[in-house]
Amino acid sequence: MLSERRLQVLRAIVQDYVGTEEPVGSKALTERHNLGVSPATVRNDMAALEDEGFIAQPHTSAGRIPTDKGYRLFVDKLAGVKPMTAPERRAIQNFLDGAVDLDDVVARTVRLLAQLTRQVAVVQYPSLTRSTVRHVELLSLAPARLMLVLITDTGRVEQRLVDCPAPFGEASLADLRARLNSRVAGRRFTDVPRLVEDLPEGFDVEDRGTVATVLSTLLETLVEENEERLMIGGTANLTRFGHDFPLTIRPVLEALEEQVVLLKLLGEAGDSGMTVRIGHENAYEGLNSTSVVSVGYGSGGEAVAKLGVVGPTRMDYPGTMGAVRAVARYVGQILAES
Repeated sequence: MLSERRLQVLRAIVQDYVGTEEPVGSKALTERHNLGVSPATVRNDMAALEDEGFIAQPHTSAGRIPTDKGYRLFVDKLAGVKPMTAPERRAIQNFLDGAVDLDDVVARTVRLLAQLTRQVAVVQYPSLTRSTVRHVELLSLAPARLMLVLITDTGRVEQRLVDCPAPFGEASLADLRARLNSRVAGRRFTDVPRLVEDLPEGFDVEDRGTVATVLSTLLETLVEENEERLMIGGTANLTRFGHDFPLTIRPVLEALEEQVVLLKLLGEAGDSGMTVRIGHENAYEGLNSTSVVSVGYGSGGEAVAKLGVVGPTRMDYPGTMGAVRAVARYVGQILAES
């Protein structure tokens, strides 16, 4: 275990390196921070931190920089989440309150996160499998053609065309719409199949084929495999950090193009807690020079998706964590009220 003083020295090194982009020396530390000890003692503490792998010396400098291990200890033990100021909170709320639908909410969230953190922002669309049904609408397009519209509690809208095996009248359509919503509205998607399995039996024989077709389309919509969608923004922010990437920024950009990689980085949507993955903790090799800060968002107490940012390991962790958490909270409120 590191002593409290050496933890303070590590915190000071991280803060100075993030702020100045320059390796940090013992003289600068004692001048900038009230550590209460001599430069010689600070040098000894830095030597101990280097021996244990928390800081390292770049070849071209006498100063030290944090390693992935050092950043990890900083985040776990030393970094409080920086709260947003009242004007910042108002700005977030006003910007997101103007959204007109779910796509707009996600697009605004990406732009906002990228602007607040000056990193790459990633927002996952709410997952269908963690949603509840708000309403199912059925519209007649032709005597034997319907449109099914599924509206979720997160504001997501899915539309499907249904070709019926026989003409389906308006009275039957209204009856099916009412019975269907009485069973599934407000219920979890995972519950819907058992709630509707006997529904066709309540209709006339000539209508049962169409009812079964509508239900089949509904169930296919609920379990779609391609539901996981992402929106990404602020990629240009990476160009400000060219010197933070050892060789080239290209592997990072290539990784950001892979949706599967980004979904794995964000983690399981059901986990609403804050996650910080630093450097080599990211399994994808192209992102070994980056850190990912993510958190779940959703209406009610359960996360329905994740949002977060990707940036160099030399990032303002307290500020980034505070911004990500604040934005997630506001997005959750919007979904709950939508």
